[in-house]
Amino acid sequence: MSLYRGRFAPSPTGPLHFGSLVAAAGSYLEARSRGGEWLLRMEDLDPPREQPGAADAILRALEACGMGWDGAVMYQSRRGAAYAAALARLQAQGLVYPCACTRREIADSHLNFARSAHDAPLAHASGGGAGGEGERDAAPIYPGTCRNGIAAGRTARAWRLRVGDSVVEFEDALQGRLRQDLAAEVGDFVLLRADGLHAYQLAVVVDDAEQGITDVVRGADLLDSTPRQIYLQRLLGLPTPRYLHLPAAVNADGEKLSKQTRAPPVDTRDPVPALMRALEFLGQAPPAELRRSALAEFWRWAVAHWDAQRIPRVRSLPAP
Repeated sequence: MSLYRGRFAPSPTGPLHFGSLVAAAGSYLEARSRGGEWLLRMEDLDPPREQPGAADAILRALEACGMGWDGAVMYQSRRGAAYAAALARLQAQGLVYPCACTRREIADSHLNFARSAHDAPLAHASGGGAGGEGERDAAPIYPGTCRNGIAAGRTARAWRLRVGDSVVEFEDALQGRLRQDLAAEVGDFVLLRADGLHAYQLAVVVDDAEQGITDVVRGADLLDSTPRQIYLQRLLGLPTPRYLHLPAAVNADGEKLSKQTRAPPVDTRDPVPALMRALEFLGQAPPAELRRSALAEFWRWAVAHWDAQRIPRVRSLPAP
């Protein structure tokens, strides 16, 4: 891990917007300012959520913004065999089990528990499941229904990882010391989904190891997933990168910028103004005259003056 190797890993669900530009710029600057490599991975693991042509559009937008990457782009859609091999290793160790529960059943179980415990339903008991990682993070904690075997007459839908009584602690370079009790806060989580697709948590761990990633710089909206990934790294005997979670850009309603929240795409015809706003968002205070500079001059200044210690130590900030 002597050479710094970072990465940017967008999902092709839409064009590059300000939120993803912040993550790209932050990871790019942290890598280049350390004389390291910056790799690109397309997390095209969830076809139902992807937008046709978005992957190529993101690549062209990064090029237009002057962010060149090292080596070939990795596509998760071509990595199924590697994920299946990792899952098979966990299966051989008895660390995963088949699950027949539907999202609705898990939500109802959680809701019924809330009613019996508090005589009132939880405000956010439903939702989550087989969609993107953000959706899974919003899901109810899995109650372990199938942990000791599937009930008679039921069919396995997914494979879950046993978390036992594991507590994961790690030091984030920006957000500080963090701790997560996996059983109490997450429960046994899915590695192979009901639709046959490998889950994000497994894929990202396998891919970070395959690419030799030493440092993960990404949005703090993924912070709560990090303990699960560290837990998987330990079970699979893979190295744990260093982590730095940037503030996530949110809209006026406090929602993360995304295709779902109608975040506008970055203007790639004149990217310097958007890049300036990204630098300001990350606390770097670029001089006003840089806004009128050529793209190459902008990056020379940005790399030379990058200081991760100036990034606001919060999980989210309003987008400009």
